[in-house]
Amino acid sequence: MLHQQIKEEVKKATLEKNPLKLNVIRGLVAAFINELVTKRRKPDEILTDDEALAVIRRAAKQRQDSIKQFTAGGRADLAAAETAELEIIKTYLPAELSEKEITKLVQKKITELGITDKKDIGKLIGALMKELSGRADGKIVKKIAEKLLP
Repeated sequence: MLHQQIKEEVKKATLEKNPLKLNVIRGLVAAFINELVTKRRKPDEILTDDEALAVIRRAAKQRQDSIKQFTAGGRADLAAAETAELEIIKTYLPAELSEKEITKLVQKKITELGITDKKDIGKLIGALMKELSGRADGKIVKKIAEKLLP
């Protein structure tokens, strides 16, 4: 279980004396507990891998948004700190698919669903995002789908 693995990582990061990694991992564990409480479960329970991945993705997205804001505000130092945290968080996420792989999947799904024009793009993207389950950015999937549909 991913949640359990990350809880174990706290001990490792403490022994490694890596304060950045320790801080990020503790933040993830706290986010897991918040997620459990939000779902009206006990804080000492363990999230499923899908639930844990959703929390980790949310943390990664928050870091990406912060990096954009800090860069726009001319705070390269803070953007660099967020980038370092994002790299640690990404180690817990599944590898993202390349645009080439996404294009193949989009073409396959268009054929599978019999979609012929852009008016059904919502149905296509919805089906694809369920299948890809976090292995691809929705913006990239949408861009490729728009390019492939007449």
